[in-house]
Amino acid sequence: MGIGQALGFVGATVVLVGMPGPNNIYISLRSLTQGRRAGVVSAFAIETGSVVYILLAALGLAAVVQASPLVFTVISLAGAAYLAWLGVRTLRSNDSSGVGSIKVTTLGRVFREGVLVNLLNPKAALFFLAFLPQFTTRDAGTVQVRNEMLLLGLAVLAIGLLLDLCYAVGADAIGRRFRTAGRFSGLRKYVVAGIYLTIAAVAAAGVLT
Repeated sequence: MGIGQALGFVGATVVLVGMPGPNNIYISLRSLTQGRRAGVVSAFAIETGSVVYILLAALGLAAVVQASPLVFTVISLAGAAYLAWLGVRTLRSNDSSGVGSIKVTTLGRVFREGVLVNLLNPKAALFFLAFLPQFTTRDAGTVQVRNEMLLLGLAVLAIGLLLDLCYAVGADAIGRRFRTAGRFSGLRKYVVAGIYLTIAAVAAAGVLT
């Protein structure tokens, strides 16, 4: 990859990965409601999901999913349904429990949910299915393409983690003001639920239209 192509890859990755979506919103929500530690954990969780996509792309299994619109549609709708379920669960929870809670939600649960959010995120799936292959060597052998996909995936992973941590730190700074002033406790679950449900609706609309 030449310098120009490398710069283009990095620039496009920053724009596509940094663009607000389910992953970024999840990280921001966790930092906003639970603090920086939960935001950082969710950032690492999101990128753990990215590792799965990188391995699938390198092994060529991503091409199978890409070739089957039905499989991709089912996975995408499952992601939207999961986000909608998180929103409904938040609305049904008490202010001292559930997804919108600072006290009850463990970091282990934050991590598990973050991995699932990324694995069921249509934006992440499209990124690894359609974007990374554009920067591999055409007509190259299987081993070379696999190695290139792994290297490109690691670069995306590093860029993505950096951007995710920026979201975590920024959201925590905003959330700290609200938590200190005591203004956020009563509205927390409605804000969280509303964003989850909005993301789910947008994701589902993007798949069905």
